[in-house]
Amino acid sequence: MAVKKPRTKKSAGSTLTSRPLWRWGLRWLGRGLGVVAALYLLLIFLFSFLPPPGNIYQWQESWRLGGIQRQWVSWDKIAPEMGRSAVAGEDANFCLHWGFDMAQIRDAIARGSRRGASTISQQVAKNVFLWQGRSYVRKAMEAVLTPVIELMWSKQRILEVYLNEAEFAEGVFGVQAAAEVLFKTDAAHLTPVQAARLAAVLPDPKNRHAAKPSAFVRSHAAEIQSGADTIEADGRAACFETAD
Repeated sequence: MAVKKPRTKKSAGSTLTSRPLWRWGLRWLGRGLGVVAALYLLLIFLFSFLPPPGNIYQWQESWRLGGIQRQWVSWDKIAPEMGRSAVAGEDANFCLHWGFDMAQIRDAIARGSRRGASTISQQVAKNVFLWQGRSYVRKAMEAVLTPVIELMWSKQRILEVYLNEAEFAEGVFGVQAAAEVLFKTDAAHLTPVQAARLAAVLPDPKNRHAAKPSAFVRSHAAEIQSGADTIEADGRAACFETAD
C-alpha cells in the first residue's frame, strides 16, 4: 500500500515569485496611465474656466530670454477681427469640425506636407498640455486630448485660450501682449489690418514681423483679411462669436 506524502503549503513569497512579472508590470502601468488620464481630465476641466498658468515652451523661453511678455485677456476684450483672422489663417473650418479637419488631413497627406492639417483645437492641446517638437508620443497624446477638449470646452473658449497662448513675436505670448508691444494698443482695439498681420506671423513668429511686415507677410495678411470677411459672411464664425 502506497503511502501519500503530506502536502506542503507554498509560502507567500513563492506564490508571488511564481506569478509572471509582466502581469505586475502591466497592472502598475495601467494604474499609472489611469492617474495621468485623471490628471489631464482635471486640468481640462479647470482650464475650461480658469486661465492656464503657462506652458512648457513658455517656461523654456523665459529661461532662455531672461523673461517673456504674457498677459491673459478675456474674450470680450479681444477685437472680433482677431478671432476671425486667426480662424481664417489657421483653421477656416474651425466651426465645422470636432477637433480634426479630415479634408485638410487628407489633402496634407496627398501633398506630402508636414503642416496644414493641424487645427486650432489640436494646437491648443499641444500648447497648453504638451510640449513642442515632433514625436509619435506627443502626436498620440494630442490626438487623445483634442476631442476631450472639444467635448468639454466651447468653441469660443478654445479660441480664447489659443489667442492667449500663441506666440506672436519672440518672447511675446498672447494677443494682449502682442497688441501692446507691436502696435501700442490693446487687444480690444486691434484694427482688421493689425489683426490679420498678427495672424499672418503664425506659425513662424521668430522670422515674421507683424509691425514691420515683409512683402510675404503683407500679402498673407491681405489673404487672411479677405478670408476673415468670408467666414463672417458665410456663417463659419458663428460658433465662436455667439455667446456661450
